[in-house]
Amino acid sequence: MFYSHSEEQMIAIGEQIGRKLQKGQVLVLTGDLGSGKTTLTKGLALGLGIGQMIKSPTYTIVREYEGRLPLYHLDVYRIGDDPDSIDLDDFLYGDGVTVIEWGELLADTLLEDYLEILISQNERGRQLNFISHGEASERLLKEIENDSKRITG
Repeated sequence: MFYSHSEEQMIAIGEQIGRKLQKGQVLVLTGDLGSGKTTLTKGLALGLGIGQMIKSPTYTIVREYEGRLPLYHLDVYRIGDDPDSIDLDDFLYGDGVTVIEWGELLADTLLEDYLEILISQNERGRQLNFISHGEASERLLKEIENDSKRITG
């Protein structure tokens, strides 16, 4: 669990996670509108060595960025109950890292192994909780937790 009290802190958390990401990993970002999903993705991109400005893919559905690994940034809110309207396999089984905003709207059967990051807002800022779904995401979560313990003492 992480806490963020500012946009800069949210980006720093994302960057820390982004440094650990490997080919084929999928992150599902869950949170209300304005909770910080795209802000966290900006940090993930920095951790992947991406210098481009990260924009929300709300209207384009998918944005791709090149870095240490390709970053596929998806927002599936608009496709809702019709995930076949785009070929998700290209991103889920591609050579990069896939970050899906509103991924909780996809059927569980579409995603095999992913790390879910739940972002909630409270009076002090943002709280990030992690749920692993699969072996690779469990290893990633352990790396994140170990790194967090080293940083926070």
